[in-house]
This record gives sequence, C-alpha cells and structure tokens, in this order.
Amino acid sequence: MKIAVIGAKGLPPKQGGIEHYCAEVYPRMVAQGNSVDLFARCSYTDCSWLKRYDFQGVQVISLPGLNMRGADALMTSGLGAILTLAKKYDIVHFHALGPSLFTCLPRIISSTGGVVVTCQGLDWQRAKWGNFSTRLIQMGEKAAVRFAHSIIVVSDALQTYFWQTYGRKTVYIPNAPASYGESDPHFGYGNQLGLKQGRYILFLGRLVPEKRPDLLVEAFCKLKPIGWKLVLAGGVSDTKSFSAKLLEKVAKNRDIVFAGELQGRRLWEIVRGAGLFVLPSDLEGLPLAMLEAMQEGIPVLASNIPPHQQLVNGGRGMLFEEGNLESLVSSLNWAIHHPQELAVMAQNARKSVELNYSWDHITSETLKLYTTLLNSPKPVRLCESNENRLAGVIGKK
Repeated sequence: MKIAVIGAKGLPPKQGGIEHYCAEVYPRMVAQGNSVDLFARCSYTDCSWLKRYDFQGVQVISLPGLNMRGADALMTSGLGAILTLAKKYDIVHFHALGPSLFTCLPRIISSTGGVVVTCQGLDWQRAKWGNFSTRLIQMGEKAAVRFAHSIIVVSDALQTYFWQTYGRKTVYIPNAPASYGESDPHFGYGNQLGLKQGRYILFLGRLVPEKRPDLLVEAFCKLKPIGWKLVLAGGVSDTKSFSAKLLEKVAKNRDIVFAGELQGRRLWEIVRGAGLFVLPSDLEGLPLAMLEAMQEGIPVLASNIPPHQQLVNGGRGMLFEEGNLESLVSSLNWAIHHPQELAVMAQNARKSVELNYSWDHITSETLKLYTTLLNSPKPVRLCESNENRLAGVIGKK
C-alpha cells in the first residue's frame, strides 16, 4: 500500500504523542512491504522546503509553514493534503482534529482508496488555543466526521463522544507505551539532581494548564512529605506564560526539581527511579507517559477523568477527584504511607499493559482497517439519518 501521513510535526520524535505514535507504527508498516510518505513541518525538521529524508524506511517530506502558533500546523497540513492529489495514494491518514479540516481534498478530488483520521484527544478543549484556533479545530472535527472513511479513536471516552455527538461509529485502536532501553543502574543522573530512588513523585508531560502540574505542586507544598521530592519533567510547549509562573513558584523550593524535557537514558532512569507517577490532567486522550510508567512497574495516581479510569480501574492504580486539591493531598498522603499496596497495583498495571497495549497489535489493526477500506466496494459513510443529524449539529454551531 502507498500511505500518506498528515498532521505529525515530523520524525524522529522529540516530544508529543502523535510523533511517538508515528515513529512506532509507520516503520513497522514499511517493514511489511508498504510505502509511507509523512508530510512534516520544516520548523520541526530544520530542513529546507520539500527536502526528503529517510526515517527507518519512512520518507519524511519537509513542508513550509508559518512561524505562528497554530498557523504552522494548518498551513503544513493544507499543503500536505494538496500534494496527495498529485500522487495516487491508497490511504491518506490524518492525525489530530485540526489537520482534519483538509480531509475533504483527498476525499472529493482524488481517487484515494481511503481517508482515515486518528483522534488522540479533543484538541479544541486545550487551554493554549484562542477562540479562532478553537473554532478551526472544531471545524476540523466536523470535517473528519463528514469526509473521513474511518475515524480511529484511542480511548473508550472518545468513542462515546463521537457516537453521542454525531451518531458516528469509530474504530477503537489504543496507544501503546514506548519500549525503554537500558538506563544507568547506579542512578547517576538522578543523584546529580539530588534524588533518591523510590523517594520522589514524578510528573512527566508538557507544562500546560490542562495537565494541571500547578495542582500537583500546590498539593505537594501543602502535604510537605518528609524525605520525598517532586520532579517536574517536560517541555513548555506553547504556554510559556503558564510555565514561567509555575517555575517561578517552585524555584525556591529545594524539594521540587524541574528536570526539563528528558529523552533517552535520562528519561528512562528518572521514570524507573520514581516512587510514584502522578498525572493530574483535566484532559487526556490515552496518555502514553502513564502507559510507560505502568509498563515499568511504577505506581500511578491520576485524576478520575474517563481515559485514566480506563487505564487504572480494577486495582491497577489510584484515582483522585479531578481538580480537587484536598482529594489529591489525601491520595498522595495515602500512597506515600502504603508502599506495599501500591506495589500490588503496579504489578497489576504492568500485566495489563503487556496484555492489552502493543505496537505490533496496533500496527496490525490499522493495516487491517486500511485493507478493509480498500476492498470495500462503497466508501464507509454515515447513514442518511446521521448525515442529517450532523447537518443539524453544524447548523446549530
């Protein structure tokens, strides 16, 4: 199959779930005899326009963009969609809702065998977007519902959302954690940061409002657990004012360590040394960072939003009430004083990840979907009643 990929920033992955997803899935597809062109942003690849390079068999094509938040992604995705019209692809796969605004181009103009959208989360809910960008992403969501032959979602909650909002059936294919390599058994980098193995709480993710690192900082400062530290690991993304205020708040607290954006051996070392992984997010798709912590046998505490419930319910971790400071403080206190119970949860979580979240399985299921679309005599579309329902939803907006 000839596959075009639109919506990823580029490869290799630096940060971001979509880029890590593409780095795992598409080289596997190439290894099975398929060809993949991934349209990337020159601001991410640092390459000149239309320059091609190889990433584990995937052809990454660098496209021009605009040095403006949101506009870069929009321009690159639009150009990528236009370029697919000049070459006959079997599948054009869009990642995220904003880029899906252009699903109409390969669907209507070209003879593409299938247009697929993967939704990792409802991006229009993220705090970094202004009103105009939010509206564009919402338009992309509606375009995906209208023009995509198939929509992949990574969580049960997203599947429920698309059905209840649009009457649109979706295909559930979850994310999976990255495989960690060897890290320093002597905990050298952790020692440099003043950490002790098993005696720190880890937040891993972008420092953005919807992930609520500020709530975790406030809870840690209120609890003041003796002998424990808090590590914040992640980039600042497009919310520099939020992260600047957060880092200013923690700068004088010797028990809070800002490790920045970690990769490779340092990342693996800091995750493996944590006594507790905490993700207090208000909004997630299916968080790769949490899956990775679970895979490594690190106990997990998370807000009780549906994607987190899907991962940790059934004795695989702890949940606290979303956005509730007192609930988080109480849960942190219990976790710190009940290591044996946490160890059992972590063991259950590791087994669950091994059984249910595999990149080989995800690749297989995605290729199976591609094949189904190509072999289908008629495109998979909404039934007439649901198209009318969608028209009504768009009209009300």
